[in-house]
This record gives sequence, structure tokens and C-alpha cells, in this order.
Amino acid sequence: MRFGKAARLLRRGEFLAVQQGGRRLYAGELLVLARDAGMDRPRLGVTVSSKVGSAVIRNRVKRWVREAFRSVAAELPPVDLVVIARSGAPRVGLSGALTALQAARDALAGGAR
Repeated sequence: MRFGKAARLLRRGEFLAVQQGGRRLYAGELLVLARDAGMDRPRLGVTVSSKVGSAVIRNRVKRWVREAFRSVAAELPPVDLVVIARSGAPRVGLSGALTALQAARDALAGGAR
């Protein structure tokens, strides 16, 4: 799956709507926020602050999250996701990002609150 504009949260208002009204799904060093999108496909936004590390490290974390999203996007309901990386996120790697999004997928599919 390609990660084009239709699969991304692009505007600050979209990020804020998910952060304020979304469901929190804690997954270790990645916090996943989910909110019903009202669209036909899931979308992703990634937030990595400078506390996580240098630009190289922040971009690496974002690439991991985007790749993990590509792997599980077909199985996700139509939700907007915002993934917030915490300071330990560089230690989790691609497998940790994939685990976090799979846990979010399972929690959303199960409907458990």
C-alpha cells in the first residue's frame, strides 16, 4: 500500500481532533490515538518531538511507523490514527512500531474500552 495524501493526516486541526477526542491506546514507547474517521480508509499522522533525538533519529522513527502502518492498514477500520513517539521510541525499532499498531488494530477490532 502506498502512503499517499489520502492515507495521511495533513492539517493541524485533524491532529488536534484526534488528540482531543480520540481513544488512547498505550503501546510502550508509542502512544496511539484513534478516532472514527468518517471516511472509507484509515489515515495516519505521526508526531515525534525533538526530545526523541536528532533529526536523523526522528525521521527513522517516522519511517518505522509509516512502514508498520502500511503492513496493518488493510486490517484497520476507517479511523484516524495519531502515533506519538516517546523518548524511548528509537529503541523499539520497526518491530516495536509494528507491535504497537497491531495492538491498536486488535483493540479497535475488539471494541474493548
